[in-house]
Formats: sequence, C-alpha cells, structure tokens
Amino acid sequence: MKNFALCLLVALVSCCQAAPQKAEEPIAIINQESNIEPDGSYNYSYETANGIKAEETGTLKKATAPESSDVIIARGSVSYTAPDGTLITLNYTADDENGFQPQGDHLPTPPPIPPAIQKALDYLLALPPAKRR
Repeated sequence: MKNFALCLLVALVSCCQAAPQKAEEPIAIINQESNIEPDGSYNYSYETANGIKAEETGTLKKATAPESSDVIIARGSVSYTAPDGTLITLNYTADDENGFQPQGDHLPTPPPIPPAIQKALDYLLALPPAKRR
C-alpha cells in the first residue's frame, strides 16, 4: 500500500509537470532583409525586439579545376545579450578550404604551451626529417 501511494504521488507530480505551461509571447522581428541572386550568392539580415541581430553574405566561388565544383563562401555574424547581461558577438567565415571558422571573445581558447614542452617541440621540428621518428 505504501509503494502504491508513492507511485501515485510520483504519477501526479509527473502529470502536473507535463501539463502545458504558460506560453511566452512571440518575439517581434524589427527588421528582416533577404536577397538571393541567380548565381546562388545571397545576403540576409534580421533584428528582433529582444536584441538578437544576425547577418550573412554568401558569395559564389567558381571551381578552379574540372574535378571540383562551385562553392559558396559564407561570412556573417550574430549577436545577442546573454542572461548575465554580456553582449555576445560571434563572427564567422565558412569556405571549402578552412571550413567553419568562428571568432568571438566568449569562445574558449587553449591554454599556453608550457615553455619546456615548447622547447622540446622546437627541437623536434629542427631535426632533419629522417631523424624525426
């Protein structure tokens, strides 16, 4: 009986949590532009009432060899305010040679290489190719 009461209580709490919550108002779009050219290049931008801004430009890069194909090179940015009030800005490029390359102050960076390790790496790189094994 005790287990049944506990199961019933858990079921009731689960149902209450699963009930539809109050819906938030949709965020208004203040500005939105989009342009697609016949060659596939494009640009778009938008800004919302809660401060989100984004823009991107894509340009066509023609193939340089018969075995490759045309690609779109994208450049853009997005910015928003984090819950702690910090303005987050992400700038990026994406292409066929380097892939997606994001940049922003909020992105983590690797720690510096300790001097002893860097010295060992420099020594190894200075060796002739045959002795690097």
